[in-house]
Amino acid sequence: MARIHTFVPRKDIEAGTLVLIAGYERRYCLTVTPPIPVEEILEAHLGLAYDFDDLPKLVNEPDALGGLWFRSREVKFDQSLDPTMHPSQLGRYRFTVAHETGHWELHRDVFLSNEGQVAMFEAGENPVICRSNDKSPLEWQADAFAGYLLMPKDMVFAQWEAMHGNRQPYIAIDEIEDLKSRWGLADDDRPTVDVARQMAPVFEVSAQAMQIRLIELGLIRTKVPEPGLFS
Repeated sequence: MARIHTFVPRKDIEAGTLVLIAGYERRYCLTVTPPIPVEEILEAHLGLAYDFDDLPKLVNEPDALGGLWFRSREVKFDQSLDPTMHPSQLGRYRFTVAHETGHWELHRDVFLSNEGQVAMFEAGENPVICRSNDKSPLEWQADAFAGYLLMPKDMVFAQWEAMHGNRQPYIAIDEIEDLKSRWGLADDDRPTVDVARQMAPVFEVSAQAMQIRLIELGLIRTKVPEPGLFS
């Protein structure tokens, strides 16, 4: 499939997830709390059908995890992510659901434009296939969307305050160094710390995804802060 390029700023991606959640809340007269109901948003609110399949075999891509067929409004996930069969994959599955939702929200207009249709349908209806290690621009945008959708900033701050009583960040430097030493990790590895593992089940995400979000929000610090002007 031909490459289609589009740029979406991170602030717009995050704003889009909040608009999506708010629209879902208004439509169904409810208040969303974590874990975010991404399956219901995908299917009931956005009107996309989803199912599990042997996706690598279906699309002839060995590391395919999810696929989105824009014209037919279908999403398929690899059967290895099915949380009813593989409960340990719940976090990764939910992230993939949110990732495909991100493609729909961010990229459908591009793919269904005249230019996009030419690229998509040169050899029939080719879906957007999401692979485990693909970090192309469209894929990192969908990844960013997934993180913002699954872990909205205000909800993360509220849960942090409920668990810790304040918004003081956790300085994780010593714990990370201890884990690296204990597990024999490389200097550039960043193991998951306990506070991220504690919060991950609330949002039904992986501990790694939770840690990335907490670092992004400044609630976990992995470096010694630079001296401030008045420190």
